[in-house]
Amino acid sequence: MYVNESYVDLMIERERLLQGLPVDERRIDVNDVSTVVLEGGDGPPLVLLHGGIECGGAYWAPVIPRLAEQHQLVVPDVPGLGQSDPVARLDQATFDSWLSALLELTCDQPPTLIAHSLVGTLAARFAATHGEQLQRLVLYGVPGVGPYRLPIGLQVIAVRFALRPSEANMERFERWAFHDLDSVRRRNPDWMHAFSTYTRSRARVPHVKRTMRYLVTTCTKQVHDQIDVPTTLLWGAKDRFVPLRLAEEARTRLGWPLKVIGDAGHVPHIERPAAFLEEVTRTAS
Repeated sequence: MYVNESYVDLMIERERLLQGLPVDERRIDVNDVSTVVLEGGDGPPLVLLHGGIECGGAYWAPVIPRLAEQHQLVVPDVPGLGQSDPVARLDQATFDSWLSALLELTCDQPPTLIAHSLVGTLAARFAATHGEQLQRLVLYGVPGVGPYRLPIGLQVIAVRFALRPSEANMERFERWAFHDLDSVRRRNPDWMHAFSTYTRSRARVPHVKRTMRYLVTTCTKQVHDQIDVPTTLLWGAKDRFVPLRLAEEARTRLGWPLKVIGDAGHVPHIERPAAFLEEVTRTAS
């Protein structure tokens, strides 16, 4: 039997990302979408929704072990990203139906939902219409909390990476995402290499490209819906993707508490996992 070597290499990198984690990976049918989910731990349910990134939920790996000590963890790949199957169009209605079904299948009580970046905008709109399914909401580096404009420099890098997900273009993208990329690489070189390689590999897949285009187009728009679920903002102080100023304005306008992680960019759960965990523990307890 012929085995695609590039696919084998891809899955090896994914295994490296998830190596040693106290979770099981399974594929389940969620509202007719074949969805990959990491599950483990015990306690009040906590759902981690990744942002608009090709690798899907695997990038939560640095904080999964500690969170699984206190929570039943549910970490899905959103349709069209990671290893989950695509949908024709990941619009709000499709996302709402998918997430509602996922919560019913995996959580026996309303969970805390932590939603990152672009997908967090979809999650905020979900919370406005499906608040009864959530205990609380954490919006983490989410552009939809205010009037957002994608920085010009980031636009250029994103287009280059979408057209050619090379190692050099991934490097440029990561320099924007992290406050101190070199420090993160020194601390965990093997994991960061696997993260970059796996993300670039998924970025070449046509349906992943399509999903990313849609998220960038629609999930940078401000959410005006009223959210009655208790909501907290969580941000990196040095976030260049979605500047802290946007969260500060949302705090003033909406009265939501804002937790800031110092010396961190757009992905504090990778860059400063201990500080991220401290804030999440306080919020979700």
